[in-house]
Amino acid sequence: MRHVISLLIENESGALSRVSGLFSARGYNIESLTVAPTEDASMSRMTLVTGGSDDVIEQITKQLNKLVDVIKVTDLNEMPSIERELLLLKVRATGAAREEMKRMADIFRARIIDVTEASYIIELTGSQKKLDAFLAAIDPALVAEAVRSGACGMARGERVLKP
Repeated sequence: MRHVISLLIENESGALSRVSGLFSARGYNIESLTVAPTEDASMSRMTLVTGGSDDVIEQITKQLNKLVDVIKVTDLNEMPSIERELLLLKVRATGAAREEMKRMADIFRARIIDVTEASYIIELTGSQKKLDAFLAAIDPALVAEAVRSGACGMARGERVLKP
């Protein structure tokens, strides 16, 4: 089962390496990983997506909590949460494909953020399923380049990830 784990870690060199090392040493896979400083410059928030049974995720959580750099660990699957990804997609857009790309962007509430004579760069945020649906709906031959951020997530309501 897919799990989104959110961590609060110390914003120091080597912290990311220790977290990723824990996964590789135990044979766990990281499907996506996003890290950025928080409102407090001494801490970073890491969101990682991994897979496994509830027992495996419990083991991962316990191991993460043992790391010195880790301040707090939350499995977002255990609570109501919001998850989003960012997709930047460069598409070939000439002739009829130009209008079709604009139409598809409108349907999926994407934004065209760069326009040239032969291409568009489209920005789309949403759930993994929404991004996958967008990619499935357009002609793969028109895709020149794609980059995805991986998941970012946070708990809904009053729950916050603070030390």
